[in-house]
Amino acid sequence: MYESIVEIDLHGRNRYQAQIAVDAALRRCGPATDRLRLIHGYRSGAALRDFVRARYAMHPKVLRVADGPNPGVTELVLREY
Repeated sequence: MYESIVEIDLHGRNRYQAQIAVDAALRRCGPATDRLRLIHGYRSGAALRDFVRARYAMHPKVLRVADGPNPGVTELVLREY
């Protein structure tokens, strides 16, 4: 992965499946990746949003958890611009 922002669509996944996808993406992210954008949805995705924010707030690769450009997105900031 060489993109600055990597997107993962978590629609239709349960917590376990979302965790597997996010963990794999964090392992694959190289030094050029600034953010991991997690698309979870904002109505039925609220449970995933809360899970992702709680789980990855203290992850060693994640500097901070930020709101995305809309309510259905959470961004994991890996390095500042």
